[in-house]
Amino acid sequence: MAAQCLAHPADQTAIIDVTGARRDTTYGTLAQMTDGLARALMARIGPGDRVGVLLSQTPWCAAAHLAIWKIGAISVPLFKLFKHDALASRINDAGLSLVLTDAEGTALVDDLATCWEAATAGTPGDYLPYFDAQTDTPAVLIYTSGTTGTPKGALHGHGVLDGHLPGVTMSHDALGQPGDCLWTPADWAWIGGLFDVLMPGLALGVPVVGARMAKFDVTDCARILRDGGVRNVFFPPTALRMLRAADAHLPGLRSVASGGEPLGAEMLDWARRALGVTINEFYGQTECNMVVSNQASAFAPRPGCMGQAVPGFDVQVIDRAGNITDAEGDIAVRRGAPSMMLGYWNRPEDTAQKFRGDWMLTGDRGVREGDFLRFVGRDDDVITSSGYRIGPAEIEDCLLTHPDVATVGVVGKPDALRTEIVKAYVVPKPGARPDADALRAHVKDRLAHYSYPREISFVDALPMTVTGKVIRKALKARAASEIGEQT
Repeated sequence: MAAQCLAHPADQTAIIDVTGARRDTTYGTLAQMTDGLARALMARIGPGDRVGVLLSQTPWCAAAHLAIWKIGAISVPLFKLFKHDALASRINDAGLSLVLTDAEGTALVDDLATCWEAATAGTPGDYLPYFDAQTDTPAVLIYTSGTTGTPKGALHGHGVLDGHLPGVTMSHDALGQPGDCLWTPADWAWIGGLFDVLMPGLALGVPVVGARMAKFDVTDCARILRDGGVRNVFFPPTALRMLRAADAHLPGLRSVASGGEPLGAEMLDWARRALGVTINEFYGQTECNMVVSNQASAFAPRPGCMGQAVPGFDVQVIDRAGNITDAEGDIAVRRGAPSMMLGYWNRPEDTAQKFRGDWMLTGDRGVREGDFLRFVGRDDDVITSSGYRIGPAEIEDCLLTHPDVATVGVVGKPDALRTEIVKAYVVPKPGARPDADALRAHVKDRLAHYSYPREISFVDALPMTVTGKVIRKALKARAASEIGEQT
């Protein structure tokens, strides 16, 4: 993948950083950054070793991944907005001894692993030969959101980038046209930022804009688009809702892609008026991404549908026996798809459970409408909030570490702006009087700012199965019935 991303003329622009004054990085400079960092890494790690990357949208973030891949090691993207416990779970599970970061990141993980400031350790250096990697040579370990337990590491090989290119090209109406320039507000620590934007852009020779945003801001978004000369954007659905609420008009765009949840006909109509484009919705997940997409330049989208299967992917709706069905069923991807993970890191049983015969289960329900796939709902308990997929189990585990909490159930509550908010039902310990703000702070300090429960209800008991598991379905129904109530 490193060779694939750097195979362009040395004087061609690769990354445009517009966090402050515009600063362009050419492929030649990016290659030197990569080689210098790779040489430094070789003194410490070898093929197959895992190295964390805790960096924002900067050229050094790209160079860090490329350097790790170039020497046959495995990069592990880490998110700056994670707190101590969330970082610790991923660092410990992946067995990281080294994290490439900056001064800000060092303060977050200096007690968890050795930290190297990439810009210092990676002084630009001479050319270094590439490790002889194959398609299935492990390259990147990306953690899921922990939808059915603690977050799991999806291990991908060097073929994962090739697997993304058809869907990325499709969702941006034949990306790679003269003048194309690509950006997303999604962090490069997520598969959506790293493999839907950064690496495909580098591989296709399309300049990628980097900009560090603490949180999405409509005014700053307009500035980034203007200063970077952006023509192609991947907007998460929440960003689109915020743009629409602000009545934003963004001229000069050629394509807008979005994924994570259905947008609906009204949002598509607004985008045509305000953005001047038809949004191309796409679908995928960390384990197998970019499997379904729309392409307005090739066929008209069908509102409410995720799109059509991307070339190279067999995406079907199957029944409980694993047979393709015309009725509602489980959305599944045939084994061997080009962006499919090699497996979950050190979790063979979880890997096996992800498959039903020759099909990888997405965990979502859908129905086929001719060549289109329509999303029906989630088969698991994942919470989609502000574009993030949040697993309730990790939040429950965190809240259970608070001394006043006996047990807890976490679900998503419908919300007009964020799709869902995190709602927690807490059973206090006998005699305890927990404070809701204190519990929110407890999660904020340990996980991520977007995963704290915006609403907390204190209850005497939770609905449980006979084996002692919280019945989240019952809690979700209760949360939905509370809309408009003060809790």
